[in-house]
Amino acid sequence: MPPWVVGRWLALVMVVCAGAESVPRITFQRGDLSRSVNVFSRSDIQHYDRLLLSADKGALYVGTRDHILQFSMKDPGNIQLTREISWASKPDQIENCKSKARKEAECLNFIRILLFYNDTHLYACGTNAFSPNCIYVDLNTFSLLANQKNETVTVDGKGQSPFDPQHTHTGVMVDGELYTGTMNNFMGNEPIILRSLGARPALKTDASLGWLHSDASFAGSFYIQDGAGRVYFFFEETGKEFDFFDKVTVSRVARVCKGDVGGDKVLQKKWTTFLKAQLVCNHMDNVPFNVIRHVAVMSPDDPQNTIFYGVFRSQWQVGGSSSSAVCSFRLRDIESVFSGNYKEQNKESSKWTRYTGPVSSPRPGSCSAGKFSDTDLNFMKDHFLMDEKVPPVGRVPLLIQQSVSYTQIAIDSVQGLSGPYTVMYLGTDGGSVHKAVIVKGDPESSHLIEELKLLTEPVQTLLLEPTKRMLYVGSRDGLLQVPLVNCSVYRSCFECILARDPYCAWNVPTQECQMVPWTLENRDHWLQDIEKGNPNSTCLSPNMRGRSPRPGHHPDNPPTRVANYSQAYNSIVELQCPRLSSSATYSWRHLGQLVETQVVTPGGSLVVIVRSDTLGPYECWANEKGFSYKAAQYWIKDPSGVGVSHRWHLQPGQ
Repeated sequence: MPPWVVGRWLALVMVVCAGAESVPRITFQRGDLSRSVNVFSRSDIQHYDRLLLSADKGALYVGTRDHILQFSMKDPGNIQLTREISWASKPDQIENCKSKARKEAECLNFIRILLFYNDTHLYACGTNAFSPNCIYVDLNTFSLLANQKNETVTVDGKGQSPFDPQHTHTGVMVDGELYTGTMNNFMGNEPIILRSLGARPALKTDASLGWLHSDASFAGSFYIQDGAGRVYFFFEETGKEFDFFDKVTVSRVARVCKGDVGGDKVLQKKWTTFLKAQLVCNHMDNVPFNVIRHVAVMSPDDPQNTIFYGVFRSQWQVGGSSSSAVCSFRLRDIESVFSGNYKEQNKESSKWTRYTGPVSSPRPGSCSAGKFSDTDLNFMKDHFLMDEKVPPVGRVPLLIQQSVSYTQIAIDSVQGLSGPYTVMYLGTDGGSVHKAVIVKGDPESSHLIEELKLLTEPVQTLLLEPTKRMLYVGSRDGLLQVPLVNCSVYRSCFECILARDPYCAWNVPTQECQMVPWTLENRDHWLQDIEKGNPNSTCLSPNMRGRSPRPGHHPDNPPTRVANYSQAYNSIVELQCPRLSSSATYSWRHLGQLVETQVVTPGGSLVVIVRSDTLGPYECWANEKGFSYKAAQYWIKDPSGVGVSHRWHLQPGQ
């Protein structure tokens, strides 16, 4: 079967199996006064790609094109630039880059690594007109480190930063040693996982042994301290073990050990602990979201409970549409696969099969103390791929989107009234950020709380600062600061509960939707229902003292649009119904009865032709989770001034 046929079939399976797409309950446009956003932008600075928080959370460092910036974090509601460094490519480097058929916009210095080298210095690497190099930044003076001749101290950035700003990259600093995943050459067809800096010899993957496919693209890297010390790399590449398709992309996780010192004769200056395994992000084993885009980690300091969250897309798209999924992976499941069977390639048939031969002790590729024998190292040259695949938590994606392409993910753990909840912030290629909560007890259920439409270009990077309850969004043209908490926008108990936002709960004594305090003294005074979001059983509970009254009797119910119309007979009036929630269903009533004969537009507006039998009151009602509330109320009056004789009465909440 040709690959394009397989791709169309798989995409069709995706639509059938994935079910209804989750949509954000509420959407806020940038500039909406009910969802504040602070923005920093400057015409001479673009590509706010690298974000780094200081250890005391007092400063935010940003790597852009040709600049390194420092922002003060003392005022959480303000973005204040305090210091900056200009670090641009030299004119002769730019000209040399352009002579190699590169555009001038590519031949600048895009910051790709920005990490703490130690307590007093940053380490930064940039593409530098396709000639990557790295520098040290003195945090006290916020200047480039110079030698005794006042010359900037530079380090060859090959293997640390990509040459091409379009190529993906990742890096993590561990005790003064830099672990990176990037492209190692100008052409962009030699991926590498490299350990550099520090006193020990540099180690890298072996390109001649095919440890990484030439099209590998990196999505994240993390250091986990669990005694031995391990560094994990997440990436996607063409899966050479699949010989029945043409270029099937697979997502991978690779592991190297901090204690690796390379071989003496075999694998000199190469990794002796490099292993990789396939990550699976499918729906019911039928829908392949096989391209990993970005990864975030939860509880990295607790290896028994460490979970990685990744955003994936499908290799196969139909009609140019986008699709995305979020899958999570336990560290212990990854380690279980790395402790399992190896794969090996038959030299004659080139087929990959499970290795069934003997395995020495200590196990080749393990993070054991000491060096491996030459026999073990020769074994590792060909047995770097694991046979089993790493399944997602719950065996299914946490979230599937059929018309959205996610680019970034950030994770927060929020203490709700009934325990901790995981909240995901998901950047899209359309410039939006989705906020979603993982519902407990349902591995397939993630509730999309809201969508923030912030940009007209893709979200480049996300950084969460949970102690100040802020999300930082990096893009091509600016840096945005978005508060994580927005409880005051929900003006009634019913709205507060329907939002299902674990940051927010209804304070019964004050009759306000407020942020759940860090330390909650009296739980009886607070209402929250993240699992079901049912206001009828929460706000109206007979056991709840000070419970909210029925909607319609409370001044802080969802706002109702009210208007009167008096137009000539046979003219057309379009009555709009505000969509306060995309999770609600809407219906129109005229004189207290459901409207069945008039035209309702796809946007929910009611089209009324003014006649004697269409005069009178109209109401648009929303129903969400079994709770009804009025979204709009209109009155079409007789143009002759004669009153309407119809009598009507509608109970609130009907």
